[in-house]
Amino acid sequence: MNEDTPPLQVEIDEAVSRGVYTNLALLTHSETEFILDFLFIQPQTPKTKVLTRLVTSPVHAKRLLAALQDNLAKYETRFGPIAAGDQATRQKTGIYQ
Repeated sequence: MNEDTPPLQVEIDEAVSRGVYTNLALLTHSETEFILDFLFIQPQTPKTKVLTRLVTSPVHAKRLLAALQDNLAKYETRFGPIAAGDQATRQKTGIYQ
């Protein structure tokens, strides 16, 4: 933002501020948008529902990825490495593409 742009004022209502815990994400895309579905799956329960869906543009998805990478690097600097495993482990633990 430049000097002429007022600071962004963000409001959040109480229900949204509590957040939604998820342990499973489904990702898909088309030419014009990325869709991220967030779910919570319980052990030994073969069924779940989408809790929230994020639909965004490819440009915003790339910016989100950069922001996540930056924040993960800062987290690991402060708290140590996060063991995420290989692709097979990731699919068992909640990231499906």
